[in-house]
Amino acid sequence: MPLPLVLDDRGSRDLRASGGGAWRVFTDAVMGGVSVASAEAGAMNGRPALCLRGRVSTANNGGFVQMALDLAGPLPAEATGFEIDVCGRPLRYGLHLRTVTMTAPWQAWRAGFDVGAAWQTLRLPFAGFEPYRLTGRLAPGDVRRIGLLAIGAEGDAELCLGRLAVY
Repeated sequence: MPLPLVLDDRGSRDLRASGGGAWRVFTDAVMGGVSVASAEAGAMNGRPALCLRGRVSTANNGGFVQMALDLAGPLPAEATGFEIDVCGRPLRYGLHLRTVTMTAPWQAWRAGFDVGAAWQTLRLPFAGFEPYRLTGRLAPGDVRRIGLLAIGAEGDAELCLGRLAVY
């Protein structure tokens, strides 16, 4: 597959990703937390977007809201990172990756990024992802799920995605 490879250009205008699959919302409720969230397709600042909106609560050992995309197939082995067009409520967010080798739901490869009210294009190289509760090396071909999250900080979150690509 030629790079860059666009996984979602928000052309679908619903929860389906243009490259296949559909975005789903997860919160800490899966482990007893009380955070709430939704994902809504629409427009933000003049362009098509998928927006994760929610309230993160650290009560009950919680603390995250997430929209995640299961990939239709493996990423190209020669890929070096993700490129995302994002905007939203100024906050620190995360892009988390799950791979075929993970056995526990809390494991992930994590990269953080800051968002502002204006659209921006960010590059998140695979070399910058940190392992969380796992060891080894991140292999692009092993990635099976991509998650965009607000995590760890109490408060309101709004993260809008305009494009997701692999470079």
